[in-house]
Amino acid sequence: FFSLQVIVDTPTSPVTSGLPLFFVITVTAIKQGYEDWLRHRADNEVNKSNVFIVENAKQVQKESEKIKVGDIVEVKADETFPCDLIFLASSSTDGTCYVTTASLDGESNFKTYYAVRDTTVLCTDEAIDTLTATIECEQPQPDLYKFVGRILIYRSNQEPVARSLGPENLLLKGATLKNTKKIYGVAVYTGMETKMALNYQGKSQKRSAVEKSINAFLIVYLCILLSKATVCTTLKYVWQSNPFNDEPWYNEKTKKERDTFKVLRMFTDFLSFMVLFNFIIPVSMYVTVEMQKFLGSFFISWDKEMYDEEIKEGALVNTSDLNEELGQVEYVFTDKTGTLTENSMEFIECCIDGHKYKDHISEVDGFSQTDGHLKYYSKAEKSREELFLRALCLCHTVQIKEADQVDGLIGHPERKYTYISSSPDEIALVKGAEKYGFTFLGLQNDFMKIRNQKNETEMYQLLHVLNFDPVRRRMSVIVRTTTGKLLLFCKGADSSIFPRVQQEEIQQTKVHVDRNAMDGYRTLCVAFKELTQKEYDRIDRQLSEAKMALQDREEKMAKVFEDTEADMHLIGATAVEDRLQEQSAETIEALHAAGMKVWVLTGDKMETAKSTCYACRLFQTSTELLELTAKTVGESERKEDRLHELLLEYHKKLIQDVPKNRGGLKRSWTLSQEYGLIIDGSTLSLILNPSQDSSSSNYKTIFLQICLKCTAVLCCRMAPLQKAQIVRMVKNTKGSPITLSIGDGANDVSMILEAHVGIGIKGKEGRQASRNSDYAVPKFKHLRKLLLAHGHLYYVRIAHLVQYFFYKNLCFILPQFLYQFFCGFSQQPLYDAAYLTMYNICFTSLPILAYSLLEQHINIDTLTSDPQLYMKVSDNAMLQWRPFLYWTFLGAFEGLVFFFGVYFLFQNSSLEDNGKVFGNWTFGTIVFTVLVFTVTLKLALDTRFWTWMNHFVIWGSLAFYVFFSFFWGGFMLTRIYLYSFFFRPFLKQQRMYFVFAHMLTSVSTWLAIILLIFISLFPEILLIVLKNIKEKNHQVRNKMVCRA
Repeated sequence: FFSLQVIVDTPTSPVTSGLPLFFVITVTAIKQGYEDWLRHRADNEVNKSNVFIVENAKQVQKESEKIKVGDIVEVKADETFPCDLIFLASSSTDGTCYVTTASLDGESNFKTYYAVRDTTVLCTDEAIDTLTATIECEQPQPDLYKFVGRILIYRSNQEPVARSLGPENLLLKGATLKNTKKIYGVAVYTGMETKMALNYQGKSQKRSAVEKSINAFLIVYLCILLSKATVCTTLKYVWQSNPFNDEPWYNEKTKKERDTFKVLRMFTDFLSFMVLFNFIIPVSMYVTVEMQKFLGSFFISWDKEMYDEEIKEGALVNTSDLNEELGQVEYVFTDKTGTLTENSMEFIECCIDGHKYKDHISEVDGFSQTDGHLKYYSKAEKSREELFLRALCLCHTVQIKEADQVDGLIGHPERKYTYISSSPDEIALVKGAEKYGFTFLGLQNDFMKIRNQKNETEMYQLLHVLNFDPVRRRMSVIVRTTTGKLLLFCKGADSSIFPRVQQEEIQQTKVHVDRNAMDGYRTLCVAFKELTQKEYDRIDRQLSEAKMALQDREEKMAKVFEDTEADMHLIGATAVEDRLQEQSAETIEALHAAGMKVWVLTGDKMETAKSTCYACRLFQTSTELLELTAKTVGESERKEDRLHELLLEYHKKLIQDVPKNRGGLKRSWTLSQEYGLIIDGSTLSLILNPSQDSSSSNYKTIFLQICLKCTAVLCCRMAPLQKAQIVRMVKNTKGSPITLSIGDGANDVSMILEAHVGIGIKGKEGRQASRNSDYAVPKFKHLRKLLLAHGHLYYVRIAHLVQYFFYKNLCFILPQFLYQFFCGFSQQPLYDAAYLTMYNICFTSLPILAYSLLEQHINIDTLTSDPQLYMKVSDNAMLQWRPFLYWTFLGAFEGLVFFFGVYFLFQNSSLEDNGKVFGNWTFGTIVFTVLVFTVTLKLALDTRFWTWMNHFVIWGSLAFYVFFSFFWGGFMLTRIYLYSFFFRPFLKQQRMYFVFAHMLTSVSTWLAIILLIFISLFPEILLIVLKNIKEKNHQVRNKMVCRA
């Protein structure tokens, strides 16, 4: 429209469209410019920091941005690594260093990194400068936990020595060196090729339901704009078809313009009417919405009730674009461990060779056999008990940190240690072994030290660690005893261990594992096998070859692991308790009461997860559970047919038992029988990926229908990708329900990114989830207030903002449209150009911005305690077509009152005491005055929560309008050239000189303005009175019911 005003001869100045556009662009540019400046400043803090490079056996100071690949960098304690470095040597004699990666993945625990074996002695500037080596490594990639490479070390007159490089040798940019005086490393990835930089990726744009509604409403108003322009253009030429009705003289059309081809004239007139009515499109609404979202997001961060004293952190908003979406959630997908539970593990019990041992001390060797159906079993052999405890002490990646520890570990029998590990389970198991007399003393120079029940120190050489991964679901270590015996210890999930041990050993342990899982405990099985020297040599050779591979290293390593961890002997199993988080059950109940369906997606085994679901009240005692698991489907060749039978059976049961919704609140379930569904990962794979020869290709559709009719769903044994598939499946169903995913670990990132709204828990498994989420909260319980209070209010505020903008712009332009019927469709503006420009920028913008930030139509405590209030705004209730039409008709009604009220006022010839009548600019000013006061007072009537800021902007905006009108009318008198040059687009004619002040000299005008404001607001006032009467009657009725 601004371009049209510049190109085509239009009835209004280009400034009327250009200035609001300039305002919108300027505010957006300032916001983005400020954010760019912050990023630029942060970049300089990193890029200009000083680092020390070793060149010619001397240290040279450089800026970090000038580091090149191949430079040897020295980093000291508590300094941050300036690029990705291969760890060569450290001040520690064993070639290790301790690092925190909190800025990368949020894990605050110390991690141990290992120098290349052959360079650990090069711990001075002179020594490290003698190193001659070549490094081959993979192309830069963003995975923080994967790295493949090898180093060839050249020595004089000798063959080069090749060593494999893995993630344990790579010090990442952004990580911090701890408890080590200094290290040397060689730069392999710098600049934008570092893993830290490669993880700076923008999240996919998520569009809220409000944005979609705005676009739909905008199309309607564009149609209204086109219709108005078409009607006025058509009627203009119908009116001018009469030879006595020509183009008005004040349009100053030249003879050449009058003789222009008629079709071209009609087109230019159509464009002129488009420009005249373009203010019906609320351009400034977008910048107001942007400011509302940005400023409103601070209220979440400032909420003291969402602050956690344990971690000393509160809620975090990573994106403010989805605030209102928090009030529209229909499905909540939650992880279990660390989200519903504390992820604070405590060793409860164990079983050894089928014999149960409880976690309290007895007279015999620190073990006690508890009562129960195993009381007839004899104790396990002493050697087996000790073997089991040694396995717990050796099979882990736990590190030890002491308060005064620097450069290595200090082992002292009486010293108290702090165990650190990325896995809370491992710490719990090591502490459990310590309770029973076997204490892990630490790892030093590849030797693991433990203290046994006799207070003797045992030494084991750590030969290989077969690290845990989510696919294998187990880990192993190979150690050598002081007597030369070679042992492999393995621990992992029962589903991973049982197929790899002697089958006759399983049954007696499986009983305990299943029972512990039913009690809600996390279970792990422990196995071992003794290796011959020949077997070990083969494994060592295969592992070395796999580690040296640059291509497919992980696949080759996995194959060696698979061959190594076979034909083991089962020793026993452990049970670790992960307690429910505080108020987890109450939060899930509140979410259910608010009309949301909660699904639990976890990697835990079914029995453990099911017990947790009962404890947190996801499943009630009356809930009938439907199972689609490997147990119910079976492992036979007919498992797909059996799955199809179960799906049809469950579908039939749900269709018969679940009644159709016949009115009432949406998303509220009053079923004759509540159903819950349990499904595991293997069965889900069958449903989502049926075999080619399967006769049933509609598994997914039937399964989805079953899920949607269940009140709760538990998905266990889920891989991270499967979690995302579940979320995507529900998100893409008919109606596109709003989904929310919440989790605390790296395995939850995929489902967090997939959902409409992603919530990260600032948990103990690192901060990958919170960093990739839209919002982060310290505990699961904070989800209740985030959704029920903040989400509800954000939605109400922004929905009211959107409807109000369309309403007030319709009120603004409708009189302009009606005026054309009384001026021969000459495109004569009703309002002065200054009013056209200032209406949306200054006169009516601040009150609605303050309302959309501060309004609380219902008290926050009430919203939190009464979840059913959430359903009143669900399904985008305030931005449906019905409320939109109400606001549209209200705007049309008030626009008609403004115009025709003033029009009939002008029929009275006694407006002025001297008998004169007002001109057209006075007419427009009266209409505009009634308009500004009405739309502002309408917002005052809608406000339920008054603050000093609301009073300031509402009454201040009205006062500013009056002041500006006096100023604008009297300003013409000064005609100072400097000012007139700036305001020249507005001062083409002196049409507003003294208009406002002269208008207010008429008593009739005062009365008319007040009367028209009252008539316009009367429907709203009447509606408010009726609502108050209805609410009071409802309260009285409730009191009578309570008394009865």
